[in-house]
Amino acid sequence: MDASHSRSRVRRLLLPLTAGVCAIALVGGCSDADSTSRSAGESSPSGTVQGSASRVTNDLQDDYEAVIKDVLPSVVQIDASNSLGSGIVYDDKGHIVTNAHVVGSEKTFKVSVATGEKVFSASLVSSYPEQDLAVIKLDKVPDGLKAAKFGDSTKVEVGQIVMAMGSPLGLSSSVTQGIVSGLGRTVSEGRTGGGTGATIADMVQTSAAINPGNSGGALVNLNSEVIGIPTLAATDPQMGGSAAPGIGFAIPVSMVKTVADQIIKSGKVTDSGRAALNITGRTVVDSSYQPAGVALVSVTKGGAAEKAGLRAGDIITKVGGSAVTTITSLSEVLAGDKPGQKVTVTYTRSDAEKTAEVTLGEI
Repeated sequence: MDASHSRSRVRRLLLPLTAGVCAIALVGGCSDADSTSRSAGESSPSGTVQGSASRVTNDLQDDYEAVIKDVLPSVVQIDASNSLGSGIVYDDKGHIVTNAHVVGSEKTFKVSVATGEKVFSASLVSSYPEQDLAVIKLDKVPDGLKAAKFGDSTKVEVGQIVMAMGSPLGLSSSVTQGIVSGLGRTVSEGRTGGGTGATIADMVQTSAAINPGNSGGALVNLNSEVIGIPTLAATDPQMGGSAAPGIGFAIPVSMVKTVADQIIKSGKVTDSGRAALNITGRTVVDSSYQPAGVALVSVTKGGAAEKAGLRAGDIITKVGGSAVTTITSLSEVLAGDKPGQKVTVTYTRSDAEKTAEVTLGEI
């Protein structure tokens, strides 16, 4: 797989309610020891440059403040009984889009606006763990409910300034800023701690600080458009699994709209657009106890794998030109493909290596 499909270690951005009160360390500002104040009558030879820089800074600050004022009222906090997360008002009918791992197995929720002044009840419409997305609906739509404006994934570019909005560590109405650091990332989340185990393609990588509680919130550009939903943060295994600063991932807005629109219209996802072999499998290891492939436990009758001649007991080692060593790596390879696409699957059967051309099915 190429660099854009890096197999990042990630953690979900969900905040357990048992976290209690958050302790925050405040760091005082620093001054430059060489800096001296000028008297009121002293002029600067670089005054024009400084004035231009000041105007640019003021313009950018004005942009930040305008976006926050515009978008933050559409970002809510979701209390899912045992955890806290965030959500985005999707339309004026009370639909809210969030992460599937935020709602978990719950059916009812308490939703508060970004400032935390009002609390509303909401019910689950449907959850789609395969893409870690879900839609809930307010039981009663309050006056003045404001839907967010959703952007265009094709216009998102590396280097764009973005802000992450949500309730990190239970601190509602929080905003951080950064840039789009990368596009087209494929990452997987674990199943422990309520995770969905989803492998998600085309994610937006950002340097904006995102923390537990940001899950389901908004990643926003300076046009006040939502371009993604913060979902995962990278962890550094060399630091004991601690968060890797400045590396977070958001589900792209194109996928958010695709899933949310189907759930709102049909009550479920009817066309996932996600490729599948239509199998269940498990990771196998070699004589050195290293992951060595995916053994097929079962194949769906009439599914993609069965039609291509694969059967239970076969061990998949490669799809196309990408090696397959684990269930996760198989999911990551397939995340970049589309239903109906033809791929060459390399597998072993009775210690003999074989290949099969498979027309991919759909999740």
